[in-house]
Amino acid sequence: MAFSSTSTSSSSSSSTFVSQEEFNLFHKIDRELYAILAVKIRRDPMEALQIMAFWLWLERAGFRHIVFRMLRLPLLLINELADEAAAALAALSSDRPPPFSDLTLTRNFLEREISLRFLYANRQIAVQGIDKLRNDVCFRAFQDIMDTALSHNIKVSAASTPAVPPWLPPSTTTPPAGTFDDGGDPQLQAAAVAVTPEERAMFVTFSKGYPVHEWEVREFFTGSHGDCIETFQMQEVAEPSEQALFARIVFRSAATIDNILGGHQRVKFTINGKHIWARKFIPKKIQQPPSPSPPPPSAVV
Repeated sequence: MAFSSTSTSSSSSSSTFVSQEEFNLFHKIDRELYAILAVKIRRDPMEALQIMAFWLWLERAGFRHIVFRMLRLPLLLINELADEAAAALAALSSDRPPPFSDLTLTRNFLEREISLRFLYANRQIAVQGIDKLRNDVCFRAFQDIMDTALSHNIKVSAASTPAVPPWLPPSTTTPPAGTFDDGGDPQLQAAAVAVTPEERAMFVTFSKGYPVHEWEVREFFTGSHGDCIETFQMQEVAEPSEQALFARIVFRSAATIDNILGGHQRVKFTINGKHIWARKFIPKKIQQPPSPSPPPPSAVV
């Protein structure tokens, strides 16, 4: 697939005056997705704006209905796709070709081939298109939402606001095989009590077209690490014929994840001939609606 260098068309490029209200209405679903990134998931508002420009550029490059389809996904999956978009933006801004990565989750979501190296090969066209969308569309369409998100960030102290973790390039190297049974150790289980479930969680993704069942993943890890799984959450699908693309596994001990990853940020395993990718779960604080203010005290007569 080759990207066209033709200038991006949008409502903002028309010579006809468009009011801000009309512009916002035209970009209604784009604004909804940006609000999810910047307000609900609380990603950095400027980074979220860049991510939206990247996704809108992909739509105009032929990957249809990205925003519409993404709004139907759970927040966890939207956040994971945003992480891969941030990785793509980092690669495009670098002077060096990116390391090997196939943007597994993005490729599965788009149901088409896409990789960091492919984007980098079309770097000039991509950067120009993304910059144009950011300046002509995103800044205008998302300005009020961005102001809200930035205002909230100012009110929250730096100590209580989780920083957006930097992108860490994935590794496709599988750690040396070994047998660990850390799930049944009473001392390790006692130590795990002080560690939150999110700190003991791992995120795994599956390849589109190669369905993986929960029992297969459980059997794979318990076969090498013993009774190590505390909870297993597979992506919920609407129809039995649909395929789950990811799962979150909480282990009894955080040490199990270290053993599985073997010092790598991301590893690939083969389960019954099907590939799965695993990495440590990176939680992001979800914005909760503010609690209602208490009523003013009644006047004492």
